[in-house]
Amino acid sequence: MEYISTDTMSLMDKLGILTDSAKYDVACTSSGVERHNDGKGIGNTLKGGICHSFSSDGRCISLLKILFTNECIYDCRYCINRRSNDVPRATFTPEEVCELTIGLYRRNYIEGLFLSSGIVYSPTYTMELIYRAVFLLRTKYRFQGYVHVKAIPGADPDIIGKLGFLADRMSINLEFPTAEGLKKLAPNKHRKNILTPMRMIQNGIRQNKDELVVYRNAPHFVAGGQSTQMMIGATPESDYQIIQVAESLYRKFELKRVFYSAFVNVNEDRELPALPGGPPLLREHRLYQADFLMRFYGFEAGELLDEKRPNFNVFLDPKADWAVRHLELFPVEINRADYQLLLRIPGIGVKSAQRIVKARRTAFLSFEDLKKIGVVLKRALYFITCGGKMMYRTKIEEDYIVRNLTAVKEKLPFDADGMTYRQMSLFDDSRFDEALIIKETG
Repeated sequence: MEYISTDTMSLMDKLGILTDSAKYDVACTSSGVERHNDGKGIGNTLKGGICHSFSSDGRCISLLKILFTNECIYDCRYCINRRSNDVPRATFTPEEVCELTIGLYRRNYIEGLFLSSGIVYSPTYTMELIYRAVFLLRTKYRFQGYVHVKAIPGADPDIIGKLGFLADRMSINLEFPTAEGLKKLAPNKHRKNILTPMRMIQNGIRQNKDELVVYRNAPHFVAGGQSTQMMIGATPESDYQIIQVAESLYRKFELKRVFYSAFVNVNEDRELPALPGGPPLLREHRLYQADFLMRFYGFEAGELLDEKRPNFNVFLDPKADWAVRHLELFPVEINRADYQLLLRIPGIGVKSAQRIVKARRTAFLSFEDLKKIGVVLKRALYFITCGGKMMYRTKIEEDYIVRNLTAVKEKLPFDADGMTYRQMSLFDDSRFDEALIIKETG
């Protein structure tokens, strides 16, 4: 196979173009994969050891995050790399991807690779290039660190299957919540072409788990699972439609993560919304909070929103909003409530709920005990009692509780002055206020 190479361009020039081209893809967090170095290669993958540095908007940067190429045969209306745009183009060779990854790893700038791509010639041709790069990285360079690869819809399933035995995580972008949105803004892409490889990867993961039970030394297939990404705000879907799609993906395709990306208008196109207020970052934040509630707190999409109330509250996070709409369930006696009910109390997260259940086996808990456990009492006090008494005299009325909850300023994962979408350089100062990272709703 003949590989494309922009020979007249330096490797650093390519790196500048292809890291900048990858900045709008948010689906690149650590998967929790753990694989120890066997002594024959370099690098290792540790749980939670990948994405520990963040840019100002909360995106992780400890992976080398690049496109293989920003050449593309498609003309998606929302994409900066679409065929009709006059932008600088570059394409790596498989060897160049390996040299960059190993070079930056040895300098301790990165711990792994996130590799996506535009489409050059055809999906299969591009997938072959990506496979060759990862194959060389694993075999010739013996790199055993974390590798996340984007699978390209429409590519030969055999290549995607082979790549699954080399990558820790794979992802396929759904792009938009509905087929109608995809047809309108990405006419070259089709929902079926996206869901087919997603299903194939799911089946491969299931089969591999069965093989590992019988053969412990069998190679792992996408050990970190698969994820996807949806763009928010470019098409008219409601929050309710979006979280219904996410819930369906978790259930039907067993995805590890669904990522939500606030639409950034980088092209002048009459089919794209104007967004006078800028990218819908608060809406993105609310969707991530709801996603956590569905994955870790036992909520269903239909409990958070419905057709009569299709969008999240701007002023309250989804968990608090649910609680004030179900005041008939509160206040809850903290010493008797079961674990699932504890999870639904604003101010109580997964860890604090587990600590409560464990601690009350040997002691009767007071408000002071809850504070030590990690409960955020300034949120929880409206919904709980200890020994039948509330922390303060409090009205169990929606308006009263909402006024008090909204008086406490919520920390959002972006600056009050707005957001810059410049991707952080690997050489920038990576200090970041962890309070701004999207965390569990608690």
